[in-house]
Amino acid sequence: MSDESTPRAPFVVTPGPHLRTSESTASIMWWVNAALLPTTAWGVWVFGPPALEVIVGAIAGAVGAEALANRLMKQRLTVKDGSAVCTGLLLALTLPPLVPWWAALIGGAFAILFGKMIFGGLGYNLFNPAMVGRAFMMASFPVAMTIGWSIPRAWYSRLEAITTATPLGVMREHDLQAALHLIGGPEGWFRLLIGLRPGSIGEVSVVLIVLGALVLLARGIIRLYAPLGVFFGLALMTSFSGAAWLHLLSGGVWLAAFFMATDYVTAPVTRPGQLVFGVLIGMLTGLIRLWGGYPEGICFAILIANSMVPAIDLWFRPRRVQAAGAPS
Repeated sequence: MSDESTPRAPFVVTPGPHLRTSESTASIMWWVNAALLPTTAWGVWVFGPPALEVIVGAIAGAVGAEALANRLMKQRLTVKDGSAVCTGLLLALTLPPLVPWWAALIGGAFAILFGKMIFGGLGYNLFNPAMVGRAFMMASFPVAMTIGWSIPRAWYSRLEAITTATPLGVMREHDLQAALHLIGGPEGWFRLLIGLRPGSIGEVSVVLIVLGALVLLARGIIRLYAPLGVFFGLALMTSFSGAAWLHLLSGGVWLAAFFMATDYVTAPVTRPGQLVFGVLIGMLTGLIRLWGGYPEGICFAILIANSMVPAIDLWFRPRRVQAAGAPS
């Protein structure tokens, strides 16, 4: 017989999925932020002070917006869990280095308010907040988002910055040969790997993105199903274009595959679902790049795939194992 004086634990009902792990939300978020530091530092070194201003602006906008929303919604302050910093940092890493800092600040605030807090906060949002912010900036600041690219400082000497198009932009406006000329010919794949090419602040160095992803893999924070699906889907869609390798090494596909397609909240729960989710992102990215209105399509591909997650979870829901003779 239980002692009525013994305090009982509260009965808590929360939305699924219900996962138990030794990592807290704050721990996971700060590990993701730490994993992004190498590519962040490289982007600042390659593109100079303007890139740092964009990063600071986006993070400040995200953190400030979340703190304001907490106050207005009479919630506890949640900025310490690192999720707002992560959203602002991911948004900044997808932006051109010459975007005005105040535009990045507005984008960071929009990402948090309309991509996260309007749904109720962390864990309730349907869409990736960083991609919501980027889509908003593409609609609100189209000129800055399309001509704000800069040649890496290693390509020039005393000039502060030289604007240029990205390899994907050049290939779309001209042809494959023009894109190859921009990156230094057929051997330019090495520049694409290490990050000596025009592009967004955090997408240029594949090597450093993979390094950060390896840290998260070692910690058990992410799994490879969604990233491998992204690469397969993009390779499949662009295989007949004659430039599949350029599509795979250019743009934000690596950053998105490891740091956005693996987002716990906006990605499917099951492993088959994550694989299908990644393939969908990759194929949509290739579709937009080849026939859409933008040279880069990863942002819209992720947002479209996010809207499909409830259906994917339904299609690949785990089957309940029932012992013979047991009541249903």
